[in-house]
Amino acid sequence: MMSDYRALSFWFDSLPAAGTGDAGADDLLPRPSLAGPIDVDVAIVGGGLTGLWTAYYLASAQPSLRIAVLEKHIAGFGASGRNGGWCSALFPASTAALARRHGRDAAVAMREAMIETVQEVGRVTAAEGIDCDFVRGGTISLARGPAQWAAARAEVTEAGRWCVDDLALRDAAHSPRGAAGALGSTFDPACARLHPAKLVRGLARVVEQLGVTIYEETEVLSWRAREVLTEHAAVRAETIVIALEGYGASLPQTHRRVLPLYSLMIATEPLSDATWDEIGIEHGQTFADFRHLLVYGQRTADNRFAFGGRGARYHWGSSIRPEYDRVPGVFDHLARTLASIFPAAHDVAITHRWGGPLGVPRDWHASTAFDAATGIATAGGYVGDGLSTTNLAGRTLTDLILHRDTEISRLPWVNHRSPLWEPEPLRFIGANLGTTAMTIADAEERLTGRASVAARLMAPLTGH
Repeated sequence: MMSDYRALSFWFDSLPAAGTGDAGADDLLPRPSLAGPIDVDVAIVGGGLTGLWTAYYLASAQPSLRIAVLEKHIAGFGASGRNGGWCSALFPASTAALARRHGRDAAVAMREAMIETVQEVGRVTAAEGIDCDFVRGGTISLARGPAQWAAARAEVTEAGRWCVDDLALRDAAHSPRGAAGALGSTFDPACARLHPAKLVRGLARVVEQLGVTIYEETEVLSWRAREVLTEHAAVRAETIVIALEGYGASLPQTHRRVLPLYSLMIATEPLSDATWDEIGIEHGQTFADFRHLLVYGQRTADNRFAFGGRGARYHWGSSIRPEYDRVPGVFDHLARTLASIFPAAHDVAITHRWGGPLGVPRDWHASTAFDAATGIATAGGYVGDGLSTTNLAGRTLTDLILHRDTEISRLPWVNHRSPLWEPEPLRFIGANLGTTAMTIADAEERLTGRASVAARLMAPLTGH
C-alpha cells in the first residue's frame, strides 16, 4: 500500500496537517483495515465520493442501518481526491443526446437535477461544517478563434432550446481580459469551485459521526448477492453498493463496463491579486475553452492555477498503475497550453504534477441502478463530471435502496445499462484513436477556422 498519500495530488498535499489546529486538518493515516468477517445492512465498495455520499444519505435517512465502506487505499484515493475541483451541472451525455434516447421531458429533468445538485453540495457542506473552499462562481468557457466562437454561439442556442439554463454569451470586451485571442466566451452560473480533498476527507469524517464504519486498506476481490469477499474476510450484507468508477476496470466483474481514461493536472505557485486582476478570473470561477481535447482549470482559494486536461494514452488491457499518473510530455503540454491561454502564466513556477484514471462507459452515459433481487446497487461512468454527479448518485441510490418513489428515482440515468467495451485489441485501438482524433480536430479548426469534420464524426461516440 502507498505510504505517502500527500503525493497523490496538490489537493492532498495542501491539506492542513493534523496538529496544526486548522479546520480540516488531516494526517492522511489509513483507518483500520477489516479484521474479520462482519454482518452489516449495507456494504459499500469504494471510499470515494459516490460511496461516501451514498453512506451519508442512507445514514441520515435511517440511522439504525449498519453501514460499512470498504476502501483499498484511503477515502478519496481515486478521482475524488485528484480532480479539477469543478462542482458543475455537467452530465457526460449532452441534453440533446439524452432527449434522443429518453425523450425531452426526461432530458430536461436530468439537467434540472444536475443544476440543483450544485446547490445541494453547497448546502450540505455548509450544514455539516465541511470547509472545502466552496464558492459558486460559475464557469467561463473561452472562444479562441472563429470555430470556437461558432461553437460558443451554438451552445447558447442549444441551451435555450431546453428552457433550463442561464448560459450567457459574452463578447471579447466582457470576457477575461487576460485571455489571449479570445473572441468571446460563455458563462454558466451552475458551477462552484471547491477543494476536492477537503470535500472527500471531510465527508468521510461526517459519515463516521453518523455511525458509518470506514475500513481502509481493505481490498475487495469480488462480490455476489449478499456477500463481499475482501482480502481479509467476507462481509455479509443485505445491500451491496459498487462505487469503483475507473477502478472498476481492475476487477473481472466490471472489467469491460468502464474504460479507465487518464486525465492529468498541474498546479502553479500562488499568483498575486494584481496578476489575477490582469487575468480576469475571479475567486470561485472555473474556466475552459471550446477545444475538443478537453482542458479545465480553476483559481484556487490560495490564488494558484489548478489546470488539467486529457491527452494521456489509454493503456492495454485497461491497466491502472501509479506510473501512469505522471507523464512528463503531457505535463509540459499543459504548461504550454495554460501559458497560451493566459500569457501572464508564462513564467509561473509549476509546483505540483499529478493525474489518475476516470471512468468512461461505452456510450458516455453515467448511470445508477439497483437490483432488489440481488441487493446489488451500482453508480458511475461520470467521464470526469463526477464531483457533483456523485452527490446525485448518492441520493438516487438511497431512494432506490429504500424503495422510495421520487422524482430523483425516476431520472433517465436510473437503470440505464451501457454496452460493454470491446475486447482487446479493439479497445486499445479505438480509445487511442479517439484521443488522436480530438487532437487532429483542434488542429483542423485552427487551420481552417471552421467546425472540424473529425470532431463531427466522433461526436456519436462521446455522448453528443
